[in-house]
Amino acid sequence: MTLVLRFAAGSHKGLIREGNEDSGYAGPRLLAVADGMGGAAAGEVASSEVLGSIVRLDEDEPGADLLTLLGDAVQGANDRLRQMVEEDPQLEGMGCTLTAMLWTGRRMGLVHVGDSRAYLLRDGALAQITQDHTWVQRLVDEGRITPEEAETHPQRSLLMRALDGRGQVEPDLSIREVRAGDRYLICSDGLSGPVSHQTLQDTLGSFYSPEQTVQELIQLALRGGGPDNITCIVADVLDVGATDTLSGQFNDVPVVVGAVAETPPSSTAADRSIADTPAGRAAGLGRGPQGAFGPAEGYDAGYPDGQGGFGPAEGYPDGGEPAVYGTEDFDDEPPRKKRRSRALTFSLVGLVTVGLLGAGGFFGYQWTQSQYYVGAEGDHVAVYQGVNQSLAGLSLSSVHTPYKDIELKFLPQDQRTHVTNTISATSLGDADDKVKKLGEQAAFCRKVADVRAAAANPPAPGTAPVPGGQQPAQQAAGTVATHAGFVTATTPPSPSATGRAPAAGVPTPTPTPSATAPAAVPSQNAAAPAAPQGDLPGLTDEERQRADSCPKP
Repeated sequence: MTLVLRFAAGSHKGLIREGNEDSGYAGPRLLAVADGMGGAAAGEVASSEVLGSIVRLDEDEPGADLLTLLGDAVQGANDRLRQMVEEDPQLEGMGCTLTAMLWTGRRMGLVHVGDSRAYLLRDGALAQITQDHTWVQRLVDEGRITPEEAETHPQRSLLMRALDGRGQVEPDLSIREVRAGDRYLICSDGLSGPVSHQTLQDTLGSFYSPEQTVQELIQLALRGGGPDNITCIVADVLDVGATDTLSGQFNDVPVVVGAVAETPPSSTAADRSIADTPAGRAAGLGRGPQGAFGPAEGYDAGYPDGQGGFGPAEGYPDGGEPAVYGTEDFDDEPPRKKRRSRALTFSLVGLVTVGLLGAGGFFGYQWTQSQYYVGAEGDHVAVYQGVNQSLAGLSLSSVHTPYKDIELKFLPQDQRTHVTNTISATSLGDADDKVKKLGEQAAFCRKVADVRAAAANPPAPGTAPVPGGQQPAQQAAGTVATHAGFVTATTPPSPSATGRAPAAGVPTPTPTPSATAPAAVPSQNAAAPAAPQGDLPGLTDEERQRADSCPKP
């Protein structure tokens, strides 16, 4: 029994993104998808360079331990990104995910960083064999939200791990035993996001050709809105005997798609050591004659509709054969006139293209200005209008409403991280609602900080009351011992008392006349009871848990 991989790969920029930052590589031994991030900070460069760094693994037979090979390759790719940022500081902030599988003929080594995914279809059942390194996945693991809630969580794309050239990368590494009949899917979140698990299972189980399956999966993601770049690889494990007549029909030429196909990585071009590998024979990771999909030989005869809804590969007429230029029959027409006619045609096409691009850019910009999100402006919270991206160095967002009274330092760490990484909103009203909740939390934590500070620094024994029977503010705060006392101490002051507008969504109390009865004054020899720092007596469990999330002094 001889097990072989038959694979296909495809990529599409989607319906929202202006460019494709995904990169995919499928070869006889290596299958890999990298999803770039960083927007103007060159996410497509990061994904291309990472695949260019690990493609050397696609040799005839891995000669060392699979996990060691994969771990070293990923660390080398991360080091390459760090080197690029050092050489060009404008690339600071770029990074990418990586999900890759290395095949030995019997086993599959898996390396995973980020939220791209790998799936296994076996005996008709689809299982996700990677775990997302995202904030919402951590919330699911901790039981704070359900998997169903994670699918629509506004921070579902917030990564906890990625390849970004900073420090040591911590990938997930594992070994999987393979069986004949297994089907693997590796994809970016542009597919797994809009397409449900059940639909993925039905589609992977309904198509025979990997090429047809890839095309159908991309179409499903586009019909789901295509909100992100879409890249996927489908690979079948087949048992091909020596006498199998189909075995000679398959082609093991590597396939590259996405950003790495359009812009081959500089590190690969400079590294001549892979020239004799299958990847090197793939013309330096350039796009092969199969366009965005391949190899599909061996399936065409039984499945004449292999091109699916995508049509022929780029640069090919409907017949599927390469167009040959320079062999036209000119008859009696002078060559110069033919060239002039072509130049005029190209000029008209260029003008029409520029006009369409201009119109698309205008309406695209108009759309961005109907979007809102919550983010950080300096040390405080603000609502932004637009999208958190840049185009040709021009930011597509601006501050709509600053909230200088909601300071980041008073927000719990997780909320501060969310604000720093921006919180998406469906409308301006939705953004205001999110700011209102942040304002309530910031006001609560600000008062918790005041009470903790007062408790840690009680007044000196024997301090006399101030005229009117009022105790000094420090003594009042330092001797809070009841729930009612804490509520009073944590009630936000009026704007006139502090000079600061109250946090959004926090009601401003109406001042009431103070009691006329003088408060008891401790004796000269009695020490005032001092609560330990951070102790907040008299709270309910819910309020104490909420206070514990506040930043500690």
